Amino acid sequence: MGHSEEYQKLEGRIFTKSFFILLSVVLLGFYFVGVRYVKGIGAVSNMSDGYPWGIWITYDVATGTAIACGGYAVAILVYIRNRMQYHPMIRSAILTSMFGYGLAGFSVMVDLGRPWNAYNFFIPSKWQANSAMFEVALCVMAYSTVLILEFLPAILTSIEKSKWERMNAIRNWLHPKIAPDKKTMEDKLEMVRLGAAWLNPRLNKVLIFFIVLGITLPTMHQSSLGSLLLIASTKLHPLWHTGFLPLLFLLNCVFIGYSIAILESIISSYSFKRPFEIEELSGLAGLIPFVTVIWLTVVIGDLSYRGQIHAALKGDFYSGWFMTEFLLVACGSLILFVKKCRRSARWLFISASMIVLGGALYRFNVYLIGFNPGQGWKYFPSFAEVMITVGIVALEILGYKVFVALFPVLPNMDLHGAHKKKGHAKKHKGAEKPLPQTEAHAH
Repeated sequence: MGHSEEYQKLEGRIFTKSFFILLSVVLLGFYFVGVRYVKGIGAVSNMSDGYPWGIWITYDVATGTAIACGGYAVAILVYIRNRMQYHPMIRSAILTSMFGYGLAGFSVMVDLGRPWNAYNFFIPSKWQANSAMFEVALCVMAYSTVLILEFLPAILTSIEKSKWERMNAIRNWLHPKIAPDKKTMEDKLEMVRLGAAWLNPRLNKVLIFFIVLGITLPTMHQSSLGSLLLIASTKLHPLWHTGFLPLLFLLNCVFIGYSIAILESIISSYSFKRPFEIEELSGLAGLIPFVTVIWLTVVIGDLSYRGQIHAALKGDFYSGWFMTEFLLVACGSLILFVKKCRRSARWLFISASMIVLGGALYRFNVYLIGFNPGQGWKYFPSFAEVMITVGIVALEILGYKVFVALFPVLPNMDLHGAHKKKGHAKKHKGAEKPLPQTEAHAH
């Protein structure tokens, strides 16, 4: 990740219409976060003693961290399998993971009934080393730190090359009485630039150790997210309760990670009017079916061994959710077995969306839909709970849009450009520029 010439900033304005739409959603979500801290968790949540984990844990932690595994999945491909042709995608995937894991940790602080006691996590005498939940918390916190360190070279490179145009514009905008002295500000900014130039090469020399940690930690806590439900043998429906939960959760995060990397690339290319990275994406897409086939085989084999095939085909409430998750993953994977579909941006988007939805639904089924604490307990998320989650997702998207404009994150188009297909280029709806072509090749 020290090859800074591989990446570039997104040219254009930060404060666009979409920026302010996302910001309004974020502010609404954080309004309810404020209500939660002022009036208590009961003022915004429908959670109860029977359902102590609601949509915040189900989506933001159990599902959100899997969706944020793009950096983990691509890092395995680049640094373990030595597929360096995917290296230009790694920084964007790490940025997505950084926001996903960081905000998952934030959502836990919203979910805690007594957040003022969270400091106990940093006191070793309070640790419960035999707890899978403790291991998840420790790994998520450590992995979030590792992701920040892995992304730091992008920030340092940007500081080294910055002309401080935005800083100077802000200074000029301020009233002369409160604006800092120009010479003093320039001297301090130059010190910051020299510090970044000194730190960047030194960080790149030790970055491989953080990369190894970045691959190890998700392997541990993603399997532990499945282990958390092993003790709920009487509460989790037999369609999902199995001793293979740790393995299924680990495999699940890998194929979701590759799929979300494809979606992130396609959506950002379409939104920012950049060429699609079809060569790299088709390579990723070729790996996904093999992971999903293993996952589906374990699911079917386990159901058969436990005599639950009839429950899967029963046609009741739980069977419907199970078959939906199963068919989304299976059908999305079948599309990717076709080489022509793997080289089509449209089919890549459709198949990756199906796999992400199916994989995410699996985690929802395990943590919420298939969980029944007993008679008398019911749960459906309140409007405030949903809006807090939507606000967190909006903040992830907003942060991504801002960071790609401030720092070199996206693959450099001069090195990883696309040749246009023959024929007429389609246009975006309502846009003047042509739709990026669906065939590209790496340098």
